[in-house]
Amino acid sequence: MAAQTQRAVLAGGCFWGMEELIRRLPGVTATRVGYTGGDVPNATYRNHGTHAEAIEILFDPAETDYRTILEFFFQIHDPSTKNRQGNDIGLSYRSAIYYVDDEQKRIAEDTIADVDASGLWPGKVVTEVEPVGPFWEAEPEHQDYLQRYPDGYTCHFPRPGWRLPARSKG
Repeated sequence: MAAQTQRAVLAGGCFWGMEELIRRLPGVTATRVGYTGGDVPNATYRNHGTHAEAIEILFDPAETDYRTILEFFFQIHDPSTKNRQGNDIGLSYRSAIYYVDDEQKRIAEDTIADVDASGLWPGKVVTEVEPVGPFWEAEPEHQDYLQRYPDGYTCHFPRPGWRLPARSKG
């Protein structure tokens, strides 16, 4: 019997760095990079319109959960910068969570409230929370990019000691 997996779709700037770090998380069984959240069918690197560069994550809920993935997502990119990560500027590089069901939406909104309350970033979270739509897989040269080019460009980094506290709900 095949293991049950769940799906997460996140955008946080250049998809290469996101994929390289998220793929290492315990419980993540597969990743692929692509384009979502925009207006162009069959999006490509050269023609992706208003789509964000995103990562699709499959994970085993017996080993990790959506909240844990989101906490790591907020650790490795700056969710307080609109349409920008590092040197990458533009709508393609926005921060967004594309939820697959109402439970993921609830968890995303709760996690964002915790990030805002934590003061760990210099400003309020600008991460969009939208229902998942079509995900257009990026070209083969973009998949597993930093596996093939370990010194390639990334603007995503784990921040040692960064831990998201739950806000007081009282």
